[in-house]
Amino acid sequence: MLSSLDISTSALVAQRTRLDAVASNIANMSTLRDENGDPQPYESRFVIFQTDDTLKTRNGAVGVKVASVETSKHKPNLRHEPNHPLADENGYVAYPHVNMTAEFVNALTATRAYEANVGVIETTKAMGAQTLRILA
Repeated sequence: MLSSLDISTSALVAQRTRLDAVASNIANMSTLRDENGDPQPYESRFVIFQTDDTLKTRNGAVGVKVASVETSKHKPNLRHEPNHPLADENGYVAYPHVNMTAEFVNALTATRAYEANVGVIETTKAMGAQTLRILA
């Protein structure tokens, strides 16, 4: 029973990391400079999951962990704004390639997965408490 709690907890941590990446993408969707102040549009982040074989149940279920947080390699969105201070010689400004709809879908699916794993944890706790009541 404890291994199922560990598996659900690993999923909670992974989905929280995914939500952090989504929040970062939405917060920086208009960021045109890097940390040094150089003209460089923000590169959106996405999370790569992998199975965590250290968390197993007897029936073969395994946990999940964050393998890495990658940056998108999409080309920036160019907008013609000739009066903008960061415009290139042709009058285009490079904006981050962040799709708000895709980010909302990612946030929604991560939230649903998080809620499902909280439900599994609550059910596991209830089963453990019922088992203790029966044995007592």
